[in-house]
Amino acid sequence: MARDKTRFVCQACGAVHPKWQGRCEACGEWNTLAEEAPAPRGPGPAAKAGGGRRVEFVGLKGSSAPPPRIPTGIAELDRVLGGGLVAASAVLVGGDPGIGKSTILLQAAARVASAGRRVLYISGEEAVEQVRLRAARLGLTDSPMALAAATALRDIVASLEQEADAALVVIDSIQTVWLDALDSAPGTVAQVRACAAELIRLAKARGFAIVLVGHVTKEGTLAGPRVLEHMVDATLYFEGDRGHQFRILRAVKNRFGATDEIGVFEMTGTGLMEVANPSALFLAERRGNVSGSAVFAGIEGTRPVLVEIQALLSPSSGGTPRRQVVGWDSGRLSMLLAVLESRCGLTLGQNDVYLNIAGGLRITEPAADLAVAAALVSAATDRPTDAGAVYFGEVGLSGEVRQVSQAEARLREAAKLGFAAATLPRRVARGAKPAAPPAGMALHETGHLADLVAVFAEKSVKARPPGP
Repeated sequence: MARDKTRFVCQACGAVHPKWQGRCEACGEWNTLAEEAPAPRGPGPAAKAGGGRRVEFVGLKGSSAPPPRIPTGIAELDRVLGGGLVAASAVLVGGDPGIGKSTILLQAAARVASAGRRVLYISGEEAVEQVRLRAARLGLTDSPMALAAATALRDIVASLEQEADAALVVIDSIQTVWLDALDSAPGTVAQVRACAAELIRLAKARGFAIVLVGHVTKEGTLAGPRVLEHMVDATLYFEGDRGHQFRILRAVKNRFGATDEIGVFEMTGTGLMEVANPSALFLAERRGNVSGSAVFAGIEGTRPVLVEIQALLSPSSGGTPRRQVVGWDSGRLSMLLAVLESRCGLTLGQNDVYLNIAGGLRITEPAADLAVAAALVSAATDRPTDAGAVYFGEVGLSGEVRQVSQAEARLREAAKLGFAAATLPRRVARGAKPAAPPAGMALHETGHLADLVAVFAEKSVKARPPGP
């Protein structure tokens, strides 16, 4: 009988290699291969057990009751989850170290426990006293939640099997949990995969909701195998800068809700506080008389959000101009700069370009093209945009401004915050329903990016002092 060969598994992507090498050929990471025991040969458990029972098939027509929800008591978290935690579901929460993952989960666990449900918080990174100190700082010491510090999977499973009435279990974090049946170290692909699978299986069998905290890599993705994200029902990411007070909770996968919702929080000395109106917070420090600034009326999930887009142009001192972007796609910025030069006649190629989304929010929708273009043209002409105007619209390669969805919701949010004008795409389709502006709001429709450039050129002519 042939002896099983040793295999090497990449700890970044889970790819299997027959021998050790410095660089993983699948993901390109260096020094991530670790030796693991080979998988057992022979037929699997299903083949050994013989025939199984017949699976019942049903038709597509029919109705099912929505799954029962467990409110966390934090409206922004419930919004991202789709209405609250679902019983017997698994949620994976990732984010940079110190971003606030443990803080928000401790707050949510304490509120769920205060509502009369059994909540278990298991910490593998901190001792019980450390968690108690954080709870005291957050004012949660009176919560009836149960706390423990453990990393051995066998101990955790044995303890959870004795909890018949548990409603919520928090594991902080899954990278610290280890199974003694595996030879690899905690946090490796094999350990994370096996421990997560066993905890999720137990949650499905016992009917409690489980929340797993996951570490992220230097690229911002969740550490461990991608299969971990496939096993859970929802994956949430905490975004933001530790030096900034705003935090964005975003759902990238959710089997029981939308995947484009966000929750906005503000980090304070007493924990993470909900931000009910993020638009007002993002625009609180805006100065409308500065060139290179434009307000974008965006949509995050079902919520309209207004943010300030800032652009700065300066003469390049080197051979290759810099393109520095924070909170937006750098490739889309390069496309807009090319359109402004080729289709609108602006000369920007010899300038360093810096673009920033104020407030720490990351924008992904193409509707921000027109606002970014307005900020760039404003910086290039040194003429500020209208302080009471918002911009939204997608820009094509020929310079045309394309329609975007939910224009009425964007306009209503802008009017609520006191904006009196909006620059938006022109209606080109026959029978297109015009956007209904709120009372007192003026709409300026533009069909091409050159029209926007002409507006700033006209401002420059008017602002030029008369000759002698």
